[in-house]
Amino acid sequence: MPCDTRLRQGQTIQERAAEVRAAVESLSRLLAAGRVRPVVSRATGAIAFAGWSEADRNGITDACAYRRLMVSGGALAKAAIAQAEAVAGRSVDRQAIGNGLHSHDGGLTWGHH
Repeated sequence: MPCDTRLRQGQTIQERAAEVRAAVESLSRLLAAGRVRPVVSRATGAIAFAGWSEADRNGITDACAYRRLMVSGGALAKAAIAQAEAVAGRSVDRQAIGNGLHSHDGGLTWGHH
């Protein structure tokens, strides 16, 4: 995954992969507990995780976290995402995610950079 290859100086790919796994597992628990809220854009289908702090995020994008959650996340985390899709009236658009559409403010605004 792309977020696995964003290495810090002196870090191995295996160390980064372990960091990414730990951060996404933590996100899955936060989603299940309701402390982080998934937000799906009604207009584009992009996803953001409102309340996921920069410290907890560890340099991982919402798109990368979403992809990992859909593969290895817990059932309650996936249910929270499904509920966010229902609220938005649309599912997460994988093409929007692949194109880099994202939010820096928990889903209030969306864009590229």
